[in-house]
Amino acid sequence: MGTARFFSSLQQQEFKDFHVWAIDNVSNDDSVAQCRAQGDRFTVIANEKNVGVAAGNNQGIYAALNAGCEHILLLNNDVEFDSQLFARLIEGLTANACQMTAPLMYYYDRPNVIWAAGGKFQPMLGYRCIHLNDGVEDVGQFNKARRIEHAPTCCVLFKRSVFDQVGFMDERYFVYHDDTDFMLRCLKANQRLFLLPNAKLLHKVSSLTGGAESEFSVRMGTRNRIYMLSKFLGRLLAFPYVAGLSLVYLIRKLLRQYNQEQYQLKQLSLRQGFEMATNWLPYKQSR
Repeated sequence: MGTARFFSSLQQQEFKDFHVWAIDNVSNDDSVAQCRAQGDRFTVIANEKNVGVAAGNNQGIYAALNAGCEHILLLNNDVEFDSQLFARLIEGLTANACQMTAPLMYYYDRPNVIWAAGGKFQPMLGYRCIHLNDGVEDVGQFNKARRIEHAPTCCVLFKRSVFDQVGFMDERYFVYHDDTDFMLRCLKANQRLFLLPNAKLLHKVSSLTGGAESEFSVRMGTRNRIYMLSKFLGRLLAFPYVAGLSLVYLIRKLLRQYNQEQYQLKQLSLRQGFEMATNWLPYKQSR
């Protein structure tokens, strides 16, 4: 779960008044021991089974809220950042009169190439979310904080009031689109999110899930995308999107962009996502 560079980034923070709740989803290495070796600043919650990213995030959020924290930072362990990250994220809340702040995020192996300068939703495409400036070289074009609609929750700072207004992560996602769902709910609840270009972070993209094209990633990503648009649009309005995607998958198979196995996986995942919304009720996760 932890890495030397991640721990070093935490230790070097100029802002010192923080505690880490490390959530371990049955890691197969010495991650728990590494975290416990960090001292009293770390509390490890070691799950007996893999409960998923959304539930793991909720565990950390509940713990921080119950401890009386006024600010809660969701932070992946596959990241690296400089000594001023925490301070700048907190200062940004006051400076921009907002409830959430996020750093400018870069590819870990291409530290001058942007992964996400925030993001935005595309309502006409079923609330699909895209990262802004993904793959663009940073040449100093971002020099002012600006409001954004979305940021990957690998690093987002929240005021505790956000969770009173919006609730918690929808654990039915397990992984993928859980953060998109949550950020869309924040946007609809008028919670203001700002990108802070003076706060920077390197992210090992997809390193925790086996890569963007693994079978697991394709299955969960496809299923959860359909679940999300069905959840926010309703099954009736979502059906044309689902039918359209099904046709796209068939065309790609005919063009030999998908083999039979890939095509079947896509179609099965699509059906599963639509079925998840059959008896959908507003998700309320209590502490």
